[in-house]
Amino acid sequence: MTDPVQESKSRKITSRLAYSFGAFGHDAFYATLSTYFIMFVTSHLFDKSSGAQGSKMIAYITLIIAALRFVELAIDPLIGNAIDNTNSRWGHFKPWIVAGGIVASVVLALLFTSMGGLNASNPVLYLVIFAILYITMDIFYSFKDVGFWSMIPAISFDSAEREKTATYARVGSNIGANLVGVVVMPIVLYFSVNANSGQGDNRGWFAFGLIIAIVSLISALAVGLGTKENDSELRQNTEKTTFKDVFKVLGRNDQLMWLSLTYGIYTAGIAITNSLELYYFTYILGKASEYTFLATLNAIIGIFSVLAFPPLAKKFSRRKVFFLAITVMIIALVMFTFSGQSLPMVLTSAVLFYIPQPLIFLVVLMVLSDSVEYGQLKFGHRDESLTLSVRPLLDKLGGAISNGIVGLTAVWAGMTAGATAGDVTAHGQMIFKLMMFGVPAAMILIGTFIFFKKVTLDEKMHAEIVDELEKTWHEHLDTDESMAEVEANVNATTTTYQMPVSGQLLPLKDVADKNFADGTMGQGFAIKPSDGGVYAPFDGVVEATFPTRHAIGLRSDNGILTLIHVGIGTVNLRGTGFVQYVEKGDHVTQGQELIEFWAPAIEKAGLDDTVMVVVTNYQDLPEFNYLKADGTVAHGDDVLQLGNAPQKA
Repeated sequence: MTDPVQESKSRKITSRLAYSFGAFGHDAFYATLSTYFIMFVTSHLFDKSSGAQGSKMIAYITLIIAALRFVELAIDPLIGNAIDNTNSRWGHFKPWIVAGGIVASVVLALLFTSMGGLNASNPVLYLVIFAILYITMDIFYSFKDVGFWSMIPAISFDSAEREKTATYARVGSNIGANLVGVVVMPIVLYFSVNANSGQGDNRGWFAFGLIIAIVSLISALAVGLGTKENDSELRQNTEKTTFKDVFKVLGRNDQLMWLSLTYGIYTAGIAITNSLELYYFTYILGKASEYTFLATLNAIIGIFSVLAFPPLAKKFSRRKVFFLAITVMIIALVMFTFSGQSLPMVLTSAVLFYIPQPLIFLVVLMVLSDSVEYGQLKFGHRDESLTLSVRPLLDKLGGAISNGIVGLTAVWAGMTAGATAGDVTAHGQMIFKLMMFGVPAAMILIGTFIFFKKVTLDEKMHAEIVDELEKTWHEHLDTDESMAEVEANVNATTTTYQMPVSGQLLPLKDVADKNFADGTMGQGFAIKPSDGGVYAPFDGVVEATFPTRHAIGLRSDNGILTLIHVGIGTVNLRGTGFVQYVEKGDHVTQGQELIEFWAPAIEKAGLDDTVMVVVTNYQDLPEFNYLKADGTVAHGDDVLQLGNAPQKA
């Protein structure tokens, strides 16, 4: 007989691995589409004999790609709504992940062909078919993209399991995105009939596109077969998101707006340089196959760059890390400009240009996440999903701009239609270097200037925002009941409030935090904890969680509001040493574990680990009786009796 615990553990591991492989194939597809497909179009779709007609067709194709990607930006929110409203026996997300993976993969393979020679025999028909195929692929890829990354909350309701799944996915995603650059030229050259000065031929590029398409398709099927969606009323989404809503949130949240402008300009700039690196190896160095060395170095060093972010941010602050990374990137561009034919110089410059990119991405992601609380404090409404949807929209915008510029650069520099390094003139090289280094450097500097002048949301400011939100969390309950109805429920019944933490019970007035000690936050008690578990004091709903995971707000089934706050100043740990097992909206039962914290992490930071517990709406309670006032306690002990309780003698 199979052990159900072992079977459940096996199921979780299978789900994580399937999802990770899905991320691998998904990002391999995206890297191929955003970086290497344009190389095929500009350098291999037409032969040298096509001349001016070939260059004109390349310009048309790249403009179509850029235009269609802008169109796709506008329909992304509609795609999200379609997924939300999908109800099938397989769930909300998996049907779109599988269908999107199949259709997008088949079309990608077709796009790596001349469509039976139509590109030369009937250019107009080719362009029409190309546009139809490309937008079809892009739309189905977007269905898969939105469905895939939205699926994590549906895989498990356990926060720890979600974090593990997301970590596995990030590993798979990073490997998939970088491995494409490592294998592209080896695959192309292996399957090519004509080496073509190390560039390969159409047959080799089709083989590359087909292999990536097959990997992407299989990975989508793996997600469909290897994962299971969990459904619940908590996941029902009735709110419709529109493109207008995104701009509405941007317009009223100034920090989000300025950060978005910074990142939009910056990401378009680096996408141009990244996309033109293979062109540099092909048409400046004349050694396309050696691009594999760069891709391999970037894949390895990128991992260390990501791992370096937490200690760097802790030591220097995110803002300083951002400016340091930009400085390194500009130095790398200057070095790259003067690298010429020196492979060691080219590799050094290109790697130096890549190292800061994960750091800048993480800084932007952190500030973007923090802007959720910034907007919540300013407007009393938490626009989390809309805010976090801005970053992928900006990445796609940068990709659209990059694709257009790269295609036109290839035409202007003469890097098309079977050209080799020897065919590119000095004038062509000058144009190429201006577009590869000059334009991105200008865009990066403009974005940095905006960040320096306008983005002020740092760790200290965010800690102050979270601290302020703690004081007002109970004023914005996510409920259809009016406050009068909540108060009526409180008066109707009696609630026994159990100890949420084990340790030494203390009077609230003795804690070092003034807001808790003077009763500003509510009436209650404090505990010097003996272990790191925080448990539900009653049956109720999670009404407030914080990104730092150091506090939680609950509402009992009869309306009692309580805040449990772990430590003093622990908001500055930004979640380090804390694990949260529930999310906003979850219904919890008395004694259920909510948070786990690691006291050594708090002590190492020189902070007080005292847990403060307050009842926020104590003034609405006819009775507020302490069953214990001091001494050693264990979680689950009765400590308060609230509501219509009889007075104690």
